[in-house]
Formats: sequence, C-alpha cells, structure tokens
Amino acid sequence: MVLSTGTNKVKTAVFISGTGSNLKSLIKFSKLKKSPISINLIITNNKLATGLKFGAIFKIQKKIINFKDKDIAEKKILNELKKNKIELICLAGFMKILSKNFIKNFKGKILNIHPSLLPKHKGLNTHQRAIENKDKFAGCTVHFVNSKLDSGKIILQKKVRILKKDNNNSLAKKVLAEEHKLFPKAILKVFSL
Repeated sequence: MVLSTGTNKVKTAVFISGTGSNLKSLIKFSKLKKSPISINLIITNNKLATGLKFGAIFKIQKKIINFKDKDIAEKKILNELKKNKIELICLAGFMKILSKNFIKNFKGKILNIHPSLLPKHKGLNTHQRAIENKDKFAGCTVHFVNSKLDSGKIILQKKVRILKKDNNNSLAKKVLAEEHKLFPKAILKVFSL
C-alpha cells in the first residue's frame, strides 16, 4: 500500500467497545509527522464505552451503532465509512465479529489487535487460557482481518514473559502496555510494504 505524496494521511476509523486505551495510543501516533494515518472516525457498539471520551477530547467524530440487528448495523457502518472516505479500519478492542460480507464490502484494509500470540488463543479470555496452558509467553498480535476469527495474515507480534506470580489482571496489564506500542509499529510496517 503506497501513501499518496504530500501531507495526505490515510483516513482511518477506529472501532472500540471499551476503555479505548489502544484508541488513545493510535490518536497520539496519528499526530506524529511520521504517521501515515489520521483518525477521522470512532465507531462503537457500546454507548457506555469510556473510550468515547477521546472523541470529545481530540474532536474526532464518533458514532454509536446498535448491533441488535447485525445486518442493519453493518450497513450503517459502511455508510459512515463511505461518507467519511475511510480507507483503513483499526479494530482496537471491538467486541463484535464483522461478517464476511462487511469485510468484502470494505475494500480498504482492516487491522485488528489481539491479546495473544496468534495462532494460539484465538477469541476471548486469552490471558487466562495462556496461564492455564502453562505457556512461557503471552503477548499480542496485529493482523489483517479476514473472514475467519483471528486468522488473518500476521503483521507483527510482541512476546511478554509469563511469570509464576502473574494472574489474569497482571498479565493483561503487561500485554496491553505492549499493544499500545505494537499497533503503531504495525501500521508503519503496513504502509512501508
């Protein structure tokens, strides 16, 4: 994917469901000169997502989409993406699975950050499963989204050692700190391909 010359940054939408800490780190990253993206839209399925406050702080348009009917929700999102000329989607703790049809309809790129070293521990409760599995390492993965859950081509990964004293919360904190660094690095890598 080649960047257009000049100061045109790639218009990006970030999808969140919760605290938005990855959103915050992506916004900070987008403000850097070297960043190829600008964040133009925040989409959430959760009207109580605390990450929505970053929309207000950084004056980024936000949309809350009700997912009771997935087809209708996805049509609304696609319309928003088109209206805002979005070329890249970053899924940052978005707790809904996008349909094959949605992925096919969004011709740009969709990146996801997942809190495990894929292909290990797809889906939910990744930290608990890594501990129960007696894994030596946990970590995070940024990957392209395809129609299979957490199965797209891996862009970058970062390992975190699991210590004997680690529990679900302590491991989650360590991995999240790495996620904040990994997502921007992965975006830079995608745009240098």
